[in-house]
Formats: sequence, structure tokens, C-alpha cells
Amino acid sequence: MVVDLDAFADRLAGIPGVVAVALGGSRARGAERPDSDWDLALYYRRTIDPDDVRALGYQGTVVAPGEWAYPMNGGAWLSVDGEKVDLLYRDLDDVERWTRAAKEGDWELFRVPGYICGMPTYALTAELATGRVLRGALDQPAFPEALRETGPERWRWEADFALEHASTHAKRNDVPACLGMCTVAVLATAHARMLELAEWALNEKGLASKAGLEEAAALLRIKDGDLSAVVSGLGATLGA
Repeated sequence: MVVDLDAFADRLAGIPGVVAVALGGSRARGAERPDSDWDLALYYRRTIDPDDVRALGYQGTVVAPGEWAYPMNGGAWLSVDGEKVDLLYRDLDDVERWTRAAKEGDWELFRVPGYICGMPTYALTAELATGRVLRGALDQPAFPEALRETGPERWRWEADFALEHASTHAKRNDVPACLGMCTVAVLATAHARMLELAEWALNEKGLASKAGLEEAAALLRIKDGDLSAVVSGLGATLGA
């Protein structure tokens, strides 16, 4: 089945506090795969009551604003018409604040579960700029020239620092820590390159490839290994 996006957007826009609904991710760019999720941002003022989201009647997990690490905020994982749908709460006052900062070349980096390098605050601006507005109205900014000029330096510092630690771990033959730091170095460099190209990076999915770092990423490849097998094996070993 396929999500009836028009009808679904109407229901989301009716949630108290919501001022705009935007489609994000690969589906907003027209680059989705058959198994791609649906990502929708709910831009709100003041707050969202999770019970109002639950009242829509869809199966899944719904949390309150602030329950996910900042600046991810919160949202829901739902099943809609048999499709996986992710809702992301976005406090519009907060988004506008970080967007003003990004226009001045300023941003901060926060550790967020699911991110290796962390989530830069300008990712909120990237979502705002690249989303497909379905309901309401949003000011969608162009890529800030100041961010292009100042942002890469911080990311390259992150990459250099990670490589220093990777070298230390390598001398101790500490495989997980060494590979972890090497991965941070690749992704941080990718972030720097994307900023230099004035291209938004919303998250780390496919980031190394987008930044032209396939050769660097290949150095981390497990020889004769299947990544899915590695992940499932780790899950079983770690009891996850």
C-alpha cells in the first residue's frame, strides 16, 4: 500500500499547535527507494501533546517533545496504510533561532543517538530548506554563504582529532575504538566537504559517498565480510 499523503497531511495539520507540515528525506527529493520510510516534520509553536498524536489512531510509538536528545526533540514511529512513517517534532521558534545562527556561520554540535559524529544544529536549517511543505507556510532559506566559509574548519578539526586518537588505539590493537575513530574522521571530513560545496547534509546516511570519499570509506571495509552478518553477529554477542 501507499500512504495517502494528502489525507494524512490534513490530519497532521489538525493537531493542536502544529503550524506547518513538511515531507522530508529521500521522498521530498524524489530519490526514494521502494523500501524508503516516510519522514514528516511537524513544525509547531509552544508544544505538542503526544496524546493528540496518539488520538490519530495509528499503531506505533509516540513520545513527547524533548524525549529524544536535543536537537532531535521527539516524534513518533507509526504504521500508516502499511507503510513506516516517522514524525519529527520541530519547535519552529528553535528552528528559526538556529537558522539565524547558520546565516551568520554559527552552529553547535550535539551528541544524538543514531549519529556517529553528532547532529549539527544547522541540520534543522537543512530540513527547513529542503523539505516539501504540505500544509502551512515556512520560510525556506538558501544555503548561507557564511556557513560555507566557517563551517568546514570545525569539521576538519574533528577529523584530525579523531585520527590522532585512532593512531593511539591502533598502537594498542584496540580494534573497536580505532575503527570508531577512523569512521568519525571520514564522516567529519565528509561534512566539511559538503559545506564547502554548499550542499546540505541532513544526516550521515550515504554521507561519505555524497562527499566523494568512497576510497576512504573502502579502507574501513571488512575483508570478505558481509556487513549484515557482522551486525547480526554483534547483536547476538552483545545480547542486543
